[in-house]
Amino acid sequence: MASKARKAFDENAADIDRLLEIHGDLGGDAPGRRHRLEVLNKSAVVLITSFWEAYCEDLAAEALEHIVTHAKSAASLSKEIKKTIAKEISADQNQIAAWDLSDNGWRKVLQNRLVRLQQERSRRLNTPKSANIDDLFLSALGIAGISQFWAWHRMTADHARKKLDKYVALRGEIAHRGHASHTCKKPQVEDYFRFIKRVVAKTGGHVNSYVKVLTGVPLW
Repeated sequence: MASKARKAFDENAADIDRLLEIHGDLGGDAPGRRHRLEVLNKSAVVLITSFWEAYCEDLAAEALEHIVTHAKSAASLSKEIKKTIAKEISADQNQIAAWDLSDNGWRKVLQNRLVRLQQERSRRLNTPKSANIDDLFLSALGIAGISQFWAWHRMTADHARKKLDKYVALRGEIAHRGHASHTCKKPQVEDYFRFIKRVVAKTGGHVNSYVKVLTGVPLW
């Protein structure tokens, strides 16, 4: 079983497998640089980053909808979500806005908030680096520092953050300038792809555990 966000990511990831397959068909698998195939590598870096960004946005939305549906009461919400909502309510010029939270009104408040967050992210989350992903999951779900869970054998969370940021910066160079300051080789694509799949798994695993604690029902 997997989240809807993970299933969508895996479906999208098939495009990367296909690009790597085409690269092998045209250039073979022997070591060596192939200038005319670098465009495939660049395309793969851009797509991997886009799929990572989409996964995080989809997962945050799916998890928040899950909380709205399965949380027994507002008391089940995390302290961070409560703090964020309280801050937004206090800044609302509507003096009776707090009454929107009464009874089951908090569910509607969270749903409306999700729509607003998605609209905001569509304007500003175009560089899915570690700090922006941390901010996404904090603002949407109340999870503080989700990047601290990106750790596995021989990979610390700090190293993972730096590695992600490096590859996202490379995507930026390709997407905005048409070329990168450094060559983009197939081994880089393979490394980035393997890395993102591990980060996706770590992110999804923690979100699943988090919503299960809040609601008693796992995401998948």
